[in-house]
Amino acid sequence: MYLLNKQELGSRIIQIRKAKGLSQNDLAKSISISRPSLVQIELGKRGVDVFEMQLLASVLGFSMDEFLSENYMATAEPEVAYFAKSTKPKERVSIPKFDFIKFKNSILYIIEKTAGKVNINESVLYKILYLVDFNNYEIHESHLSSIQYRKLSGNCFPKNIDSILKKLLDNESILRIKTKMNGVVQLRYIPLEKSDLTQMLASEKEVIDQTIDLVGNWTEDQIITYTQNDMPIKVTKEGGDINYELAFYREAPYTVRNYTEQNSGE
Repeated sequence: MYLLNKQELGSRIIQIRKAKGLSQNDLAKSISISRPSLVQIELGKRGVDVFEMQLLASVLGFSMDEFLSENYMATAEPEVAYFAKSTKPKERVSIPKFDFIKFKNSILYIIEKTAGKVNINESVLYKILYLVDFNNYEIHESHLSSIQYRKLSGNCFPKNIDSILKKLLDNESILRIKTKMNGVVQLRYIPLEKSDLTQMLASEKEVIDQTIDLVGNWTEDQIITYTQNDMPIKVTKEGGDINYELAFYREAPYTVRNYTEQNSGE
């Protein structure tokens, strides 16, 4: 008896979904699972149970006997390859307007949490901000401050960060200092006011804490290597905006969402 593996199942679902003109969000809603779970199915990282297979057959209009047969031809590529190649992916939701207040309190809290760490210079701070924002998006499917990132020199760079930091400096919320480490001048920031944690959700604070716990003691080189190999950065073209939706295509050790626990509850 022929047994369909997860990768083949995912490819066949992609092929039929695209032929029907359905987005991942549309299909996920139709079979009552989250979009990240559907992403995992299409990438061959998660199987489907009998009930979900029946729903898929009903929504996509295929015969289960034919779909599960060895002779079924599936030629569609996984969507992650589609992202990496050329066309700009559609956003599941429109990106909200940049929230300066939330960004201000997020960066103040990060600076407070990393105070005294010799490895946290301006470059490292940007990468921690990126990890916090994309980790939060992967876990909670919502933006923190909605700041956008661009891929420059193979890594992440917050857009309009100079003007944002200037506003914080002018308002005396932070202080920029120059230090030397191994003979190299580095820029660092000191908080001049305390972060207002009432301006962020407890779940967002938890993401910041977890991210700092993970990378807060790494060297600059370790953080640079880690972030540049994270899927959203890795598949983005040089000079391009880094799409938050790509957080759902992360694999170990980058993924921060417990899909196994989530799937058992669906």
